[in-house]
Amino acid sequence: MNRARPRPRLVLAAAVLAGVAAFAALIPTASAAPDPAAPGIGATSPKPTVVLVHGGFADGSNWNGVIKRLAEDGYPAVAPANPLRGLPTDATYISSFLDSIPGPVILVGHSYGGAVITNAAAGHPNVKALVYVAAFVPDQGERLGDLIQKYPGSEIQAALNPIPFTNPDGTTGTDLYLRPDRFHDVFAADLPLKETRLMAAEQRPFSASSFTDVTTAAAWHTIPSWGIVATADKSIPPALERYEYQRANSHVVEAKDASHVVMISQPGVVTRVIEDAARNTR
Repeated sequence: MNRARPRPRLVLAAAVLAGVAAFAALIPTASAAPDPAAPGIGATSPKPTVVLVHGGFADGSNWNGVIKRLAEDGYPAVAPANPLRGLPTDATYISSFLDSIPGPVILVGHSYGGAVITNAAAGHPNVKALVYVAAFVPDQGERLGDLIQKYPGSEIQAALNPIPFTNPDGTTGTDLYLRPDRFHDVFAADLPLKETRLMAAEQRPFSASSFTDVTTAAAWHTIPSWGIVATADKSIPPALERYEYQRANSHVVEAKDASHVVMISQPGVVTRVIEDAARNTR
């Protein structure tokens, strides 16, 4: 006996419904309790959550070595994507991200990310410590473009490749990239060339307005801070890092011979400083 074959449209509809049901099963309900063993956002842990904010030309993967070590020591950690659209946008976004973290937070910023966390941490009593990694640490009313001129040693300006862009509303701006032929020497001189070529190809630009945006809040006035000086930094002068950390009354650690990306080349040093901040704040 010949059986009638199902119509193609019915088969397609059944497949779609099955796919939707499978996807829905993956979405937790509002009443679902978080998995205590799962690190990251919403995890229950006796230790504070470490929020790691990257800077320009970078993304969250720059923190991979640090996240791995923190996890081994029982610290939940998350590295949100910094929008890199200018200080008002980026600080507001990270501030909103902090609202999603239950319990105490150790907030870490690298490079331009230091300026972002300086603004974003204001008004967040759950942020127990700020950790600056080869970072900008502006005070209220300051601009990064002025700070980076305070001491000699930065080679970043000569290595920039500015690219104009147009917003959906017709306004324009400029994105800053690092020239691939200068990326290794200026940004990551203590990493292998093979690795930095890949980083240069995948770099995320940040808006040139970041250098002219005004800092509206300086959380380091009320939140204890730690600062890591990258002693071979050619992006932010080590002298500027020392000045900023001293002004903020930070606990200072010097990473000897470290380039600007000290969290990649010396992740153990950065992890130890973060954990020291966590142990010494409540």
